[in-house]
Amino acid sequence: MTPLDLWLSRSIPMCLLLQSLVLMVLCFPSASPCPKGCTCQRSESPPHGLNVTCSLSRLKEIPPDVPPDTQLLQLDRNHISLVPDRIFYSLRMLRRLNLSHNAVETLGEGAFVGLEGSLEVLDLSHNRITSVHKDAFARLKARVVVDNNPWHCDCALQQAIGGMAHNHEAATRVLCRSSELRDQEGQPFLAVDADLCNLSKRTTDYAMLVTMFGWFAMVISYVVYYVRQNQEDARRHLEYLKSLPSKPKKPDEPEDISTVV
Repeated sequence: MTPLDLWLSRSIPMCLLLQSLVLMVLCFPSASPCPKGCTCQRSESPPHGLNVTCSLSRLKEIPPDVPPDTQLLQLDRNHISLVPDRIFYSLRMLRRLNLSHNAVETLGEGAFVGLEGSLEVLDLSHNRITSVHKDAFARLKARVVVDNNPWHCDCALQQAIGGMAHNHEAATRVLCRSSELRDQEGQPFLAVDADLCNLSKRTTDYAMLVTMFGWFAMVISYVVYYVRQNQEDARRHLEYLKSLPSKPKKPDEPEDISTVV
């Protein structure tokens, strides 16, 4: 056997094996790593994304390594207290996000950035949310579930709810645990018939007015005190002058004209 025949006999099987590996990579999508404590299952329906379930996993934070082809993410019943800005930015296929039964207390402006075009359902119920940024839900088209949270009804919440025109059902379930208006505590948020943003502004204006009035009253009091004090000093000085003995008249001093006449 010539060296050429020997080289061909060895190279052809290697080429066939390499070709098979390339075909496998092209035809079958690579398996995405599953976050620790979670289970991942490929969906049978298009677009064949991943269903990632992390329920009851004692998570204290949202896993940063969620596969980008995730379409369902279950993070419910954990100990998550924070939703960092842009944490879901790479999950452009995500349709359903369940964050219920956690310890989330607030939501920033960028909490759900990246999900505007794909997300259909967002469950935030049974958390500890008291406040949200006014634009937290502004660009979402998803149905948002926010009931059973200790909401503080203020200007930011009123603006956030106003940006959820397509989520009227969610807005009706927001109850004010506390409020800028004391008589609204424990009432549905939609029952608040006041502009809380202007209320805050009016409160500030009233505080400034009271402060200015206080300073004005202090100035007037000082002026009155100053005038009275000067009057008292002038009176005392006049009494002192009156108490001085008059100057005796000299014998050779000419008499007053009025006396001579």
